[in-house]
Amino acid sequence: MSESQERMCAIVEPSKVADFLAVCEKWDVLATVIGEVTDGDRLTVDWHGERIVDVPPRTVAHEGPVYERPMRRPADLDALQADDAARLPRPTTGAELQAHWLAVVSSPDGADKTWVTEQYDRYVRGNTVLAQPEDAGVVRIDEESNRGIALALDGNARYARLDPYAGAQLNLAEAYRNVAVSGAKPLAVTNCLNFGSPEEPEVMWQFAEAVRGLADGCRALGLPVTGGNVSLYNQTGEVPINPTPVIGVLGVHEDVRARVPSGWRNAGETVLLLGETRPEFGGSAWASVVHGHLGGRPPAPDLTAERSLAELLGALGKQGLVSSAHDLSDGGLAQALAESALRYGVGARLRLTGDPFTALFSESTARVVVTTSDPGGVKTTARWAGVPVTELGTTGGDVLALDGVLDLPLAELRAAWTATLPALFGSPGVAVGTVPAGTVPTS
Repeated sequence: MSESQERMCAIVEPSKVADFLAVCEKWDVLATVIGEVTDGDRLTVDWHGERIVDVPPRTVAHEGPVYERPMRRPADLDALQADDAARLPRPTTGAELQAHWLAVVSSPDGADKTWVTEQYDRYVRGNTVLAQPEDAGVVRIDEESNRGIALALDGNARYARLDPYAGAQLNLAEAYRNVAVSGAKPLAVTNCLNFGSPEEPEVMWQFAEAVRGLADGCRALGLPVTGGNVSLYNQTGEVPINPTPVIGVLGVHEDVRARVPSGWRNAGETVLLLGETRPEFGGSAWASVVHGHLGGRPPAPDLTAERSLAELLGALGKQGLVSSAHDLSDGGLAQALAESALRYGVGARLRLTGDPFTALFSESTARVVVTTSDPGGVKTTARWAGVPVTELGTTGGDVLALDGVLDLPLAELRAAWTATLPALFGSPGVAVGTVPAGTVPTS
């Protein structure tokens, strides 16, 4: 086995070793018996008959070398946080709002990823029941019970640059929410923590703050970290990447046939926003795409609200009260509406209360857009969970219409959303159309 391959250690009862090795052989996994659990308080390792290790196990697992690297808060962070994105010029007309909306959804981060993902088999052995561009991937693992797992990965480097402690929690919350919108119960966390050189005190501070934020966030959500990875020295010369803690959350579906997709399929359904919107634009996609700006503070994590929202989504999924659910994160409501409508080419007529700019581009956390044919049932269940609900409008047509503000044809939206990656990768003019209903598993 090469050093680049994934490896793991398993403890197996002696009577089951042969069966374990047979399963590994079936799946072409190299497995070797390397030792046995013994009585006593010593860890021993023999090599060709010679004992080369004889130590108390704790000295290996818990008392290894500890680096005490110097840490220092970045010198520019106070000025960066003081540069509030709320002061940036905002669109004031419907035409300007539409232009900013198209800019956000056609940015490399917001654009359709199908050009990339359709080059790979994402329906391995036919047991993938939700795949990109859904919020979470869902795989059936038992064909008799239809039990399955959901997995989502998220990492926003802008948030972590502005506040690595909060940024790690925001990435955790987004992955947690993406699993929950599919109807699964989030159960475990993994991670890939990407930073510059830890020999630089400012980078080491970012790394320590992100780890602390992730640990506190997992405690608040009641999720164990079951594994992870750290990638350091990511920089060009002396310039490090923005701190990028990528967080993965895994959840369980008792029955994947009850999973909830993200796209709108049917006309005449009610569109509801779950959660509270506040004017939060620090590190937002809008500020970055439209103004090339990074500053202010990221949205405030609210892990209590995230837990309540996840419990609500689980209940709605089990009761069959929602036909779709899509989380709000990078790009805010504008991005979520675009992706929900373009998934199957179903528009909507919506009414936004208050400032339409804040409604569209704020990136407040713990929010999800759902569609339903039973809005009363959803509202009743949401009151039970303590989650605010705002009725936005009704699905249907080939336009995303905001009453009194703008009418955005889906054709224009799709053209902007699909053209970016083909153009960047050398295929200008190639656009990906609506995913036909028959290409997605329905059972």
